[in-house]
Amino acid sequence: MDIQLIKVHGSGNTFFLLDTTKLPRQLTKSEIVALTQKLTDHKNGLLGGADGLLLVGDSQKNDAAGRMRVINADGSEASMCGNGLRTVARYLAQKNHAENFEVETMYQNLHVQKAQDLFTGVSAFKVEISPVSFAAQDLKMHFKAKDQVIDEILPELSDTLKFTAVAVPNPHLISFVDDATLQGPKLERIAAYLNGENPYFPEGVNVSFVNLRAKDEIFVRTYERGVGFTNACGTAMSASSLLTARLYPEYANFDDTLSVYNPGGMVKTVPHKDGNRYWIDLIGNATFQDYITLDLSAALKQDFTDVEVQKTTEQKQYLQFIQTITK
Repeated sequence: MDIQLIKVHGSGNTFFLLDTTKLPRQLTKSEIVALTQKLTDHKNGLLGGADGLLLVGDSQKNDAAGRMRVINADGSEASMCGNGLRTVARYLAQKNHAENFEVETMYQNLHVQKAQDLFTGVSAFKVEISPVSFAAQDLKMHFKAKDQVIDEILPELSDTLKFTAVAVPNPHLISFVDDATLQGPKLERIAAYLNGENPYFPEGVNVSFVNLRAKDEIFVRTYERGVGFTNACGTAMSASSLLTARLYPEYANFDDTLSVYNPGGMVKTVPHKDGNRYWIDLIGNATFQDYITLDLSAALKQDFTDVEVQKTTEQKQYLQFIQTITK
């Protein structure tokens, strides 16, 4: 059985996108896990691997244009992915000839719309990141006697760093740090521990260090649950923007537009607050690198010898855009 994939990325966060509505039959859970692991392997996978697999299907709700599922590189399923959602939004926009619609995700429908291109040939989309919660139960967080963690030292992790835990809706643990700490070994030590066997986040957590660069400018480095270090994590950048506005109003305010830099490039974010409700707009590239046809049975054996690949020029344009970023 041949399947068609698109290799896509948002801010260098790479995925293979698969439209399951075009398959002659639906894949089993074990096939999805195995296919993801074989494709995304950065050593032996397809086209250098990726950070995950995006499954696009029919919505189970009448008011959404389609449904997105996010499978991490290790085969686990994520509740949300902001960078991936932008590429799914573009795919559905082209498929349905629409520019403003909703996409069904694990927890709720999210609004997406076409945005102004970031650069010549660099397509961009704005996507909603929500719901937002600071509650320990939503984060599946187990620090003793803590219903939430907001800008606190957690001695179990560090004697000096302050952390905030927030679900957007996938769980994030975020610390604002200086540049030396941003580039140092602490992020990997803490994140690897919290994504292994541990009593605090038994299901793992995305961990980010954030550096305040200037008014409305931050840099985010993320260790992503189920992936490891990634060029960018859309929900992490969104959550970091929200916390900048909440904790550091001298750097950003709600409803301000932030420039968020990351190892893979840059996005724009707009954090919002209405009473007790928070949400974030995430604006960034939705790049289609390659159109791919391959045999499913061969892919499950990690045999990519007969793969058909049609490369686009979009990555070249994206790299030119990156050269314009000086931060």
